[in-house]
Amino acid sequence: MRLSVLTPALTLAALMAAAGTQAQQYPAKPVRMIVPFAPGGNTDIIGRVYVHKFGEFLGQQVIIDNRGGAGGSIGTELTAKSPPDGYTLLMVSASHTINPAMAKKLPYDSVRDFAPISVIADVPTAFTVHPALPAKNVKEFLAIARTRPGEIFYSTAGRGTVGHLAAELLNSTARIKLTAVHYKGSGPSVIDLIAGHVQMQLMSMPAAVPHMKSGKLRMIAQTGEKRSGAAPDVPTMQEQGLKTFVVSSGFAMFAPAGTPRPIIDRVHAALVKALNDAGVRRSLADQGAEVVANTPEQHDAFNKAEIAKWIKVAREAGIQPE
Repeated sequence: MRLSVLTPALTLAALMAAAGTQAQQYPAKPVRMIVPFAPGGNTDIIGRVYVHKFGEFLGQQVIIDNRGGAGGSIGTELTAKSPPDGYTLLMVSASHTINPAMAKKLPYDSVRDFAPISVIADVPTAFTVHPALPAKNVKEFLAIARTRPGEIFYSTAGRGTVGHLAAELLNSTARIKLTAVHYKGSGPSVIDLIAGHVQMQLMSMPAAVPHMKSGKLRMIAQTGEKRSGAAPDVPTMQEQGLKTFVVSSGFAMFAPAGTPRPIIDRVHAALVKALNDAGVRRSLADQGAEVVANTPEQHDAFNKAEIAKWIKVAREAGIQPE
């Protein structure tokens, strides 16, 4: 009887000891970092900025594994089903927090199936308009939009992207009516904006800055909590009166749920060191990205809050999950 009572406790102790040994030996082989998008996109570009230094501080090579498709859900599902041993990590963009609002059923739970590590960097969205639209700031834009409900068209890189939901958030926040025109990717959406076929777009800062500098587009606001170094002269939406309007793309790192906390801490420490490297910070700034490098707990809170925000935006916009 006494032996049967002790057995579960002994089993638990053995499992804890095994986990501790595993964490002490980690990493004993190269680590795979899944990027759930094709090479060349923002997530892939930002990942390649810091991955070499990250591997140096972790003590093993970190290999990027691009698994694109289905708005990022294919690579994300692969991570969720990988062993929780620290040898498979996931780098996500804002699509991770938007997908629960846009999909009826995902093949994973965006919170429960992942162990948060850190928000890597924040890329604010740029509020851009075609130069033919006579709006130099947000107040002037809203005045025009309110006299022309439904007549101002905005382009997006596709349904359910940050630009799409950001514009719908603007609709609900400012009580205006903008009309969406969805494209298959950011390239065509920007080309038609420059051509004047649509009047505005909320796009990533790195995509907007070159066209702003060339005069092809006018940036009237940026949507981060503070001004980006990539456009220091352009005020935020909050500075221009929309106090609750903050939209950015949080690029972040997860591990599969159940990954031992000592391994999470080891990965987090190496990641923070890499992100604080002067060369890495400079390269990320060139991409319009602001280093965040917060704690796993802060990342968890951010992930949950963003998911709730985008579900609310989609519901208020009447967007039905598909």
